[in-house]
Amino acid sequence: MPAVIVVGTQWGDEGKGKATDQLGAGVDLVVKFNGGNNAGHTVVIDGEKYALHLLPAGILTEGVTPIIGNGVVVDLEVLFQEIDELASRGRDTSRLRISSNAHIIPSYNRLMDRTTEKFLGKRQIGTTGRGIGPTYADKMNRIGLRVQDLFDESILRQKVEGALANKNHLLVKVFNKRPVEVDEVVAELLSYADRVRPMVVDASLLVNDALDEGKTVLFEAGQATMLDIDHGTYPFVTSSNATAGGACTGAGVGPTRITSVVGVTKAYTTRVGEGPFPTELFGDEGEELRKRGGEFGVTTGRPRRTGWFDAVVGRYATRVNGLTDLVVTKLDVLTGYEQIPICVAYEVDGERMDEMPMNQSDFHHAKPIYECMPGWSEDITGVRKFAELPVNAQRYIERLEELSRVRVSVIGVGPSRDATIVRHDLAAQGNK
Repeated sequence: MPAVIVVGTQWGDEGKGKATDQLGAGVDLVVKFNGGNNAGHTVVIDGEKYALHLLPAGILTEGVTPIIGNGVVVDLEVLFQEIDELASRGRDTSRLRISSNAHIIPSYNRLMDRTTEKFLGKRQIGTTGRGIGPTYADKMNRIGLRVQDLFDESILRQKVEGALANKNHLLVKVFNKRPVEVDEVVAELLSYADRVRPMVVDASLLVNDALDEGKTVLFEAGQATMLDIDHGTYPFVTSSNATAGGACTGAGVGPTRITSVVGVTKAYTTRVGEGPFPTELFGDEGEELRKRGGEFGVTTGRPRRTGWFDAVVGRYATRVNGLTDLVVTKLDVLTGYEQIPICVAYEVDGERMDEMPMNQSDFHHAKPIYECMPGWSEDITGVRKFAELPVNAQRYIERLEELSRVRVSVIGVGPSRDATIVRHDLAAQGNK
């Protein structure tokens, strides 16, 4: 049975939540393997909108076991806020499981995130200020707090003391802030221990046992390819591996267990935060696309930067993720444009580049080379078969498929769960 990875192929906000939710009907476990509550998924079910930040999208699918993997950083306050919100709307969250090795976002890392970002001034990265980066840094510096530490007060206190020994020096002497009290941090974290305890598991063992039993597991990425700490537009990236390889380390499974990798892309491109964006649109043109697509962050509410589809990024995402399938979302947003540009290559210092520039400086100065596709005016939100799309919409999808070098298996034509055209069965991929 398949082990399917779902990743974003652009700068995030591609609609991974909807894709994961749709696939969830055919899977047994959904594992979030990276990131934290610095990104969000919007899923619409029966006209109701659900905004998920930390919880895996599979939490909304009956019978699925949603798992927060060891590669995720967990803000316990946000975790229970989301759980309580879903419960108040009649959604069952009792199946949620959390890796004992997942790292916790302590309050002092939220403070460090906001403070250091402000200190950078014009060089700001554009973080969400939710403590994600500092928590991953603590993990790499081996001074982090893990979920399992909640169940041993002595170890928890020692780790908090060790982390704050350095951070308080920075806060007081560099940033002119008050020191953080160890007792306050420990007390706050321990207040969550009893509630989180029943959810904590050896996630690697749980997932591998499920695969051994022939169950289907879906691995859900937070953020996206171009925000990956290694493969994205560094330093304007997230602090974890949002590409397919991150699923193995972030969930505790070997690469030989993976059977397919599904990329999710918008029919155009958006990004939030700072950093290069070759196809970005400005002024009225950018605002028009933003309004059409409702491009405002699920987590932050920030307006997203908008641009035309970038096939260079698409090919890059196919390569670094090993994509087997592509899900194209929000095709309906492009309805009404007479001409729809697609970036097929870049011009850098007078030279054409068909692949992602090796140097960040070249990418920063890249100018898009466009080809234009004829648009369509027909409403496509009710279409459920590819052959029933307007001919120009079909040709647009086929061109994206050709340029991205991976087949387009699913097309989103509206926000609701059923507003989808299925060309190839994603759930069957692992059985081929």
